[in-house]
Parts: sequence; C-alpha cells; structure tokens
Amino acid sequence: MKAPAPRVTINDVAARAGVSKGAVSMAFNDRPGVSRATRERIFDAARELGWTPHQTARSLSRRRVGIVGLAICRPARLLGLEPFYMEFISGIEDVLTGRACSLLLRLVRDLDEETALYEEWWRSRTIGGAILVDFQREDPRIPSLRALGLPAVAVGHPSLTGGFPSVWTDDASATAEAVRYLAALGHRRVARVGGPAGLGHSAIRAAAFEAAMAELGLDGRRQVSTGFSGEDGARATRGLLLAPDRPTALVYDNDIMAVAGAAVASEMGLVVPDDVSLLAWDDSQLCRLTHPPLSAMSHDVHRFGKAVARALFGVIEGTYDGAQRVSTPCLTPRGSTGPPRRGARV
Repeated sequence: MKAPAPRVTINDVAARAGVSKGAVSMAFNDRPGVSRATRERIFDAARELGWTPHQTARSLSRRRVGIVGLAICRPARLLGLEPFYMEFISGIEDVLTGRACSLLLRLVRDLDEETALYEEWWRSRTIGGAILVDFQREDPRIPSLRALGLPAVAVGHPSLTGGFPSVWTDDASATAEAVRYLAALGHRRVARVGGPAGLGHSAIRAAAFEAAMAELGLDGRRQVSTGFSGEDGARATRGLLLAPDRPTALVYDNDIMAVAGAAVASEMGLVVPDDVSLLAWDDSQLCRLTHPPLSAMSHDVHRFGKAVARALFGVIEGTYDGAQRVSTPCLTPRGSTGPPRRGARV
C-alpha cells in the first residue's frame, strides 16, 4: 500500500516562501508588517503546496465582520427574473441585518473572474467571509480559494464542495419522488429539462432521474441539458414535444423554464395536464399564477438562505465546519399534473 503523502504545514510554506512562520501567519490574517510582494510570495507558496491555514477563521472571530461577499456567475437579466435567487438572498439578508452586516453581491462572467474577485475582496479586507454557490463537478475554484484561507460556506452537496463547510438539499431524493409521483399517475414517457450539465446539482438530479426511471422500468434517456432561461426552457420543450413518441410528462429544473414550457404546450394545441403534465422545481409565485397552476417540488428558499448565512457566521467564529442538510424539497401537486389522457399511448 502506498504511504500517505506527508501533511503540509505552515513551516513548509514559510520555507518555500523564504520567510518566517510568523510572516505566514501575518499574511493570512491580513496584519501589518508584511510587504505586498512578500505577502504575494507567501500566498503563491501556499497555493503550490496546497496548504490551507485552518486557524484563519478562528482568528477572525476576534474582529467584527461587516461585509459578506457573494459572486454569482449568471447574466444580470436572468438573475433579475429568477425567483430562487431573490428568495435566497432575502433569507441571507434577514440574518445579516440582525448582525449589522451587509451583503456585497457581484455578477461575474466566468469562474476565473469569480476566483480573482474573491482573492481581491479577501486580500483587501473588503469582506470577512463569502457564500459560494453553483458548484461544478471538479470545481476549479476550490484549490485557489482554499489556499487563500477565505472563510466561506458552500451551497451544495458535500461531494461537490471540496471540503468547504456546506449547506445542501437532498436533490436526489426529491428527484426520485417526482418520478415516482408521475409514474403513479400512469406516465411511462417522462422527460427532464435540466440546467447546464456542468453544474453539480444538475448532474445529481440527472443521475437520480435516470436511476428512478430504471427502477420503475421506464425509459430514463429523455433528458435535455440547457440554460435556466425561459427561452432555453421553451426551446427544449418544443423539441421534446415535436418528437414522434413525445413524453406525456415533463420535469423542469426551475420554475421559469416550466412556465415557458406551459406556453409552448398551449402554442402547440396541447392541453395541460390531459396531453402533457408539467412539474417544476423551485416553487414560486410564478407556479401559482400560471394557468393551470404548476405542480412543483417545493422548499422554503428563504429559510435556506438564512441557514446558509448562519452557517457562514459559524465558520467565521470557528464553531461550524461540517455539512448541514436542510429540508428536502417536497411535492406540491397542482393543476398541471394528472393522468395521461385515456386512450393515449403512454
């Protein structure tokens, strides 16, 4: 058996950077006495060695945290229309307000820009901690942000978050519940309109969808990966419903795509739910205002945001370093789902 690699220590970082152990500590705790050039050399050495200063978060508990950072890699127009993030941020703000703390929100174009932004915020002492979202499989942000020593809480399944303390929902169980519900209604051709394939939570839902369909003896290959916009949802829905053996039920990864899907069904002369059932993720006012109202996998997104913010303060104060699972999304049936039309090929 191969011997485990020796654990990298602060002394190793100091030796690599050619400085004292005290200088490494001062650099990562952002204290005076270390020049900018030396500080950068220390950060580079830590990154090369893969070292994370575990004491950084505890040292922060002795100073006031006034600003928390959140960077989101989404177009501004889409974010403004997406109910999930509006509810999520309002939950975060509830907790921050009680601590006289502010949220610094920035939209970025890609993950490299996001990583650079967090590095700038942390080294300039702009933020005291961060909330990391939209994890990808093999997420490229993780090594750099861990080496930086940034106190952060990750929103995502622990398998995706690279050891960062995390808060997550059980998307796999919720996806399986959605499939079992539609199968119980009599549907045999069920399709899923998912978010980008690279996103970790989309991949988890895709695997759970395929597994649940296989378990029930259904065809689980009908999955489309796309963006989260209404246009993306409409395009994917149109393609699925134009197929010769079109599905009789569709599951969407968010509410915006589901609402767009309902419009496409109407445009094609299909009756919801007689000709096609629609089921959304992330229940919202949009789902309740659509005609017929959309069935959805519901969870309290506002409370989710509050749990994430509380976990972040736990990280900063050195009292939280684990993984917290919040309530699993549960099915809320409404008028958009029902048995397939009698006599239809299912």
